[in-house]
Amino acid sequence: MRTEISKRNMDINGKVAIVTGGSRGIGESIAKALAEHGAKVVVASRKLEGLEGVASAIREAGGEATPITCHAGHEDEINALVDKTVQTYGQVDILINNAATNPYFGPLMKVEFPAWDKTFEVNTKGYFMTARAVIKHLQKREAPGSIVNVASIAGMGAAAFQGVYGMSKAAVISMTQTLAAELGGSGIRVNAIAPGLVETKFAGALLQNEAAVKRMENGSPVRRIGQPDDIAGLALFLASDASNFITGQTIVADGGSRGR
Repeated sequence: MRTEISKRNMDINGKVAIVTGGSRGIGESIAKALAEHGAKVVVASRKLEGLEGVASAIREAGGEATPITCHAGHEDEINALVDKTVQTYGQVDILINNAATNPYFGPLMKVEFPAWDKTFEVNTKGYFMTARAVIKHLQKREAPGSIVNVASIAGMGAAAFQGVYGMSKAAVISMTQTLAAELGGSGIRVNAIAPGLVETKFAGALLQNEAAVKRMENGSPVRRIGQPDDIAGLALFLASDASNFITGQTIVADGGSRGR
């Protein structure tokens, strides 16, 4: 049977998306891209101030957005986030798990466990708790959905001086594969994006080293580091029906560096 590709476009008009870590950087760009293509977007993070600016910008551009505060490591706040989204827009169709932390930068052998615990609480457990809350909602509705986990190339190999962060993202990649395998029959797709170095405040510790940045730029086939919008387009694709035969995948977005 011939597939009518024209109907499987990037239009997500009428769908409702939650974007965690949506106050800046990659999360902000993803939220704006989803809204531009018709989604009603809830942007979430710990502090309301940054969220209000993102939501206002989306509304000024003609989109719909609501800011909701949520600590990505606290299950009660995550459940409240999903409940408030449903109360506001009636449903949830898309989840972008993007909230992350990286409190320790240095040799793995010197990490202290409070930093370890915080990293896994937000980056791994937080992703799972948020995904589970949205999945339960989708299953109750008997509705399809798309979950996109923002991982990292740090989770796909050695991550010198970012070892705990890398391990937390490796766990996200494994979680993505398992959820996709368990949920595929219900129409819920789960994929991950593994960005390389992207110019954000979150990557500040790496970006401060000009020599390291220059090496990364010269070592990349595209001769630059990433920008948040480079990740937003891929997230939009994975959230939309254009990717509805893709699940359980981790797509690298690093300008080709890992292929060299």
